[in-house]
Amino acid sequence: MELLGHLADGFATSLSPLNLFIVIIGVTAGLFIGAMPGLGSVNGVAIVLPITFIVPPASAIILLAAIYYGAMYGGAISSILLGIPGASTAVATTFDGRPMAQQGKAGLALIAAACASFVGGTISVVLFTLFAAPLADIALAFGPAEEFALVLLAFTTFVGLGGDDVLKTIIMICLGLALSTVGLDLISGQPRLIFFDEPGFYSGISFLVLAIGVYGIGEILYTIETQKTAPQVTPAKLTFTELWYGIKEINKLWKTMSLGSFLGFFVGMLPAAGATPAALMSYGIAKLTSKTPEKFGKGAIEGVAAPETANNAASTGSLLPMLTLGIPGSPTTALLLGGMVMWGLVPGPMLFIEQPDFVWGLISSLYTANLAAVLVNLALIPLFVWALRMPFTVLCSLVFVLCLVGGYAPSQKLHDVWLIVGFGVAGYLLRKADYPMAPLVLALVLGPLMEKSFRQTLISEQGNVLAFIERPISGTFIAISVIFFALPLLKHVKRWLKRDLSPAE
Repeated sequence: MELLGHLADGFATSLSPLNLFIVIIGVTAGLFIGAMPGLGSVNGVAIVLPITFIVPPASAIILLAAIYYGAMYGGAISSILLGIPGASTAVATTFDGRPMAQQGKAGLALIAAACASFVGGTISVVLFTLFAAPLADIALAFGPAEEFALVLLAFTTFVGLGGDDVLKTIIMICLGLALSTVGLDLISGQPRLIFFDEPGFYSGISFLVLAIGVYGIGEILYTIETQKTAPQVTPAKLTFTELWYGIKEINKLWKTMSLGSFLGFFVGMLPAAGATPAALMSYGIAKLTSKTPEKFGKGAIEGVAAPETANNAASTGSLLPMLTLGIPGSPTTALLLGGMVMWGLVPGPMLFIEQPDFVWGLISSLYTANLAAVLVNLALIPLFVWALRMPFTVLCSLVFVLCLVGGYAPSQKLHDVWLIVGFGVAGYLLRKADYPMAPLVLALVLGPLMEKSFRQTLISEQGNVLAFIERPISGTFIAISVIFFALPLLKHVKRWLKRDLSPAE
């Protein structure tokens, strides 16, 4: 009953005229952002983040979450109509969505994607509602040592699950941690890493500046270079007959969608995992369990439904550790976490006690955002087709201006504008060299918390470093961190042994 009471209070917040309007605007903007190749939820949230200061924090987080949700829906649109994923989360949707469009079934593929996204979103939001408060209660037992160990776990998860190039991930984490120390020392007040004696660095490097630079400017530069020719848009029209037929077809896939929803939610909770691997895993499992696996890759409707349920469920799952533990589950939630810090909020379990309207307003808004996303998605498909035909030069010019204005507005310092441009160029070069951006942003956001909790623990324990492993919770987190850090090393040892033991040709 207490849960229902909190949820009712949350709906009182999210269904206010202002927040309801914000949900619709956010979802619509997110759909367009997600549908545009080269953009995505991370870029959309980074660009919009500066304007959130004009509304209360609850409305601001609802806006950003709605954009996040809308972008997850929108990624499927370009995957189906263009064969180009709007974001990496929609890569698996391309496998069967594009063949369906080429067979004249673009409308059916879009309906399947929208309905599957709705199912995945709904199931994951219910799971989110059930797990949020209990997980926050557990996290209330955390002290500085546990906070440090949890942040360490987040970083090592990126190392363990971030792919084969472990060194690049570690380099980006170290670079982000170094940038997080720019400014005045927390305890002594001594200046640290004040580049060129520039006064603007005394206040540190804003997470917003870095995010807009690498995800906004950097992504534009990279997309301009890689997009050689204008893509061909497959026409798509929806009729009520086709809509009804699509809903009946998608209802037959309840097993596939249920599995994808649960898988996506729990994978989304893992830092560095997120929606992309969840979608690919769901696609693979759907193919393995299908009665007609030979149809996958040739226009199977299951191949559209499976990844779409998983990536939308994962987007909700990634919000859970952000709210309850203060640890983002994806690059987009890292931006949301940074936004909360900018608004003067402290993410973590105390948020449920100190700011219940904020927390439950966000949770309840996910229900309305999910419903709004599926309705707006289906209603505006002709508009999306038109928008996808827009010259990219027009779009990137608009985004470039928004990035610079958005970076200047909060502080009104030209110092930040130059930093955005600098980070944009650096982000572009790092992206070309295949360095991941997410660990960099995560380290800048969590670096101050890691340093503060580390120093607090050492002060309270009189310099005893063993205190981190002597406490049960922090010791467990550190042990898991060691395992995650060792995983890539074990993979390399296994490959070396396999190569060494293989018979010589």
